[in-house]
Amino acid sequence: MAKPIVAIVGRPNVGKSTLFNSLVGERISIVKDTPGVTRDRIYADASWLDHDFTLIDTGGIEPGTSDILLSRMLDQAQIAIDTADVIIFVVDGRSGLVDSDGKVADMLRRSHKPVVLCVNKIDDFKKQKNDIYEFYNLGIGDPFPVSAVSNLGFGDLLDAVTKDFPAKDSSDDDSDIPRIAIIGKPNVGKSSLVNRLTGQNRAIVSDIAGTTRDTLDSLVKYNGEQYIFVDTAGLRRKSRIKEDLERYSIIRAVAAVEKSDVVIMMIDGTEGVTEQDAKIAGIAHDRGKGIIIAVNKWDAVEKDTHTVKRETDKIRQTLSFIPYARIVFISAKSGQRVSKLYELIDQVISNQNLRIQTGVLNEIIADATAMQEPPSDKGRRLKIYYTTEVSVKPPTFVIFVNDKDLMHFSYLRYLENRLRDAFGFEGTALHFIVRQRKEEE
Repeated sequence: MAKPIVAIVGRPNVGKSTLFNSLVGERISIVKDTPGVTRDRIYADASWLDHDFTLIDTGGIEPGTSDILLSRMLDQAQIAIDTADVIIFVVDGRSGLVDSDGKVADMLRRSHKPVVLCVNKIDDFKKQKNDIYEFYNLGIGDPFPVSAVSNLGFGDLLDAVTKDFPAKDSSDDDSDIPRIAIIGKPNVGKSSLVNRLTGQNRAIVSDIAGTTRDTLDSLVKYNGEQYIFVDTAGLRRKSRIKEDLERYSIIRAVAAVEKSDVVIMMIDGTEGVTEQDAKIAGIAHDRGKGIIIAVNKWDAVEKDTHTVKRETDKIRQTLSFIPYARIVFISAKSGQRVSKLYELIDQVISNQNLRIQTGVLNEIIADATAMQEPPSDKGRRLKIYYTTEVSVKPPTFVIFVNDKDLMHFSYLRYLENRLRDAFGFEGTALHFIVRQRKEEE
């Protein structure tokens, strides 16, 4: 089941980013005492008790503004609200209730989403407890006083947030049908690909970047098999405006990737692979999803006998962290090689669910350590006692060693490459857990 999504919203300068950083346990979002610094929402994984969720930080909401930058931030916040399962509405307990708070509250009521009212900047609960009562006038519910700076009041706030999460045992009837998320920058042809795959105009196709506002799920039957394709809005890199700050519009893709088994990462063949493509692909890689790279608009590219090799080498270099991803050159407009995607999806799903017998697995690891000796430090050498596969999607391996600090990243990558040489695992990430145990165990 996908992680619930929690969006933090409110007018500018009420402490949303400070709250976000405190909840996720690190300074992820830029904090500066200037309204409008957080232009785009930022996401991070967080947890409370036995609940894991994805937290979204948003830019300040100024309803009715004519300022271009603030109106963009409003659009980004609206996307986060549309995507969220629960919303934390942050207000400023120090400055009190203002007209903008009421306008934001009206906007949230229209979303019909569970809203938890957070009164921030309450640094002394005894002295400032009366400051929270005026916020009952918003009609949102009970206000929860917190101090994001001092990490006070989070327990009650998060209890209120998590009680509105979807039940863990809930599942859709189509839960066994593979879900494929289509992600990429704006205007690379994601909606056109969905239309080609479904054989109908299921998604609006337009040359205007960002036409797709919400994710669209399309059930497709092909050769007797069923697939669910999820079209997402484009991920747009914001231009630099005054301050040297960049934020990415990514949470819809994060939500779609969370729910998916396989991701089709679309690249514009006429433009070539970019660093922004690498950032987008990283979302799927970090979550251990199967990845297919679809280079679209290939019919519009002038080609010679080496064009495919040059483009493949460029993609492998820029997206070097996903060498396992499959690459296919397509044209969603003409249908060129689009049917090849089904074959690749089936292969990736099969590899995601591949289980290796423990005996065979340990033979491969033993051969690998014999060919390249494990690293050592200060006379102490890494020993690998035992390896076992504990889960799939992605294939996850636990490696028991004498000292996990000796397991260097480069050696773990070497072991991964040996497993891929032996078993393939094309299209899927592999996850490794290194555990330390005493030799006598």
